[in-house]
Amino acid sequence: MKNIFHTIGNRVAAIALGGAVVLAGSALAFTQKPKAEPFAPPPVDESPLPRELGGHNSFAPVVKKVSPAVVRVFTTTKLHNTAFNGAPDGMDDLFRRFFGEQSPGRGSRHDFGVPRQQGIGSGVITTKDGYILTNNHVVDGADEVKVALQDGREFTAKVIGRDPKTDIAVIKIEAKDLPAVVMANSDKVEVGDVVLAVGNPFGIGQTVTTGIVSATGRGGAMGLDYEDFIQTDAAINPGNSGGALVDAEGRLVGINTAILSRSGGNQGIGFAIPVNLARDVMGSLVTDGHVTRGYLGVKIQDMTPALAKEFKLKDSQGALVGDVMPKSPAEKSGIESGDLILEFNGKKVSDSRHLKLEVARVQPGESVPVKILRDGETKTLAVTVKELPGTEQLAKNDKGHDGDTGTLNGVAVGELDSNVRQQFELPNTVKGAVVTEVDPDSAAAEAGLKPGDVIQEINRKPVKTAHEAVQMTEKATDKTTLLRIWRDGGSHYVVVDESNAG
Repeated sequence: MKNIFHTIGNRVAAIALGGAVVLAGSALAFTQKPKAEPFAPPPVDESPLPRELGGHNSFAPVVKKVSPAVVRVFTTTKLHNTAFNGAPDGMDDLFRRFFGEQSPGRGSRHDFGVPRQQGIGSGVITTKDGYILTNNHVVDGADEVKVALQDGREFTAKVIGRDPKTDIAVIKIEAKDLPAVVMANSDKVEVGDVVLAVGNPFGIGQTVTTGIVSATGRGGAMGLDYEDFIQTDAAINPGNSGGALVDAEGRLVGINTAILSRSGGNQGIGFAIPVNLARDVMGSLVTDGHVTRGYLGVKIQDMTPALAKEFKLKDSQGALVGDVMPKSPAEKSGIESGDLILEFNGKKVSDSRHLKLEVARVQPGESVPVKILRDGETKTLAVTVKELPGTEQLAKNDKGHDGDTGTLNGVAVGELDSNVRQQFELPNTVKGAVVTEVDPDSAAAEAGLKPGDVIQEINRKPVKTAHEAVQMTEKATDKTTLLRIWRDGGSHYVVVDESNAG
């Protein structure tokens, strides 16, 4: 059983067709996004889903209602550092010797012959003026994004923002009176509810499949920071990424994202991001250009049966506090190590993952009740949630925004937490902001900056956090930036010159 389960666990696939899928890590983009106009997330239809026995003779009316709002998403990505479309190592230098920089099949300074990779996914129109929900992995790294509507029209889309932590992205097309989907309250979805998956599998055109909700609240499927998937047996295949999962009334309940498969095709286990989570992320991306998440400041773990026995509890519900961060909202409210968090903001806490999701949804500055169990007694504390450190610019936006006066465009950074230190093997003595992503076409990449570098200084001023690094690049008077970075056990300086950047 262990061997079978291990094999299956390694075959979770993000379901975009074509293009590399990058899901791990979260980035703090230096590239800034102008403040958007006020945006109100789409309304939610709270009416209950009829669950009486019987069933539909046909879902055709539901499909006609939903299908115009589900679009095809086409992406084009330049393949950088590719020598002669896959020629063996060393052939690039050989051909350059005979043909020079303009040798056949070789990308030049004029972008001649640069190979491109095509990707196909799906998206869901959420507003009449063109805001579309899709997956981050569908548009991640794309140089061009196009959208095809069911009526045959095609548009070039702008990436408004991406959130790798949830695999949600928002894109926009310039159009009016579009057929927007109706959103349901995904918290009300129940196991056994009939659902339909609508998308663009394998690029063959819009396809509808049906099934039921197999489970809710699934986590640990894709290794994302925030997972709360709806599981379904409705057939989902590559190309369905970003498509719609709707209920029997035609209301959006989820964004199709991944499948668990041995073969790479549908085997009856698909995952969709709940629309409530997607809607929250979309609101932040459109309004602020990044996702703002709440921060409690505790290290938590699940309450296992063995722990429950030691704590003299009847069940293993709740999240056990292992440690409390100094000067955190949790410490200020009186939460202590050993406390069991039973409820957060009026909702029961089933485990540590559920608590993490609920904390993230709270707006910084908001005070919420937290019910805890301590020494056999329950008490309710008021906690004023702060902003999660390092999430102020979690979503990387389009490069090349008009009026951008910042520097280090195309560079993404994150906080030096324990996971990052372990990933990049960084000692605790190193302080600053870790580089998590560098656009291959950027001046920073040309200067040699790469993921895993730690930015210790910007223009001779020390950097303590990722947010501070972003602020130091926002109002730069010079397009030449002096960086002191830590790499391979030591520090050295790098100059990034963007004065000639287009």
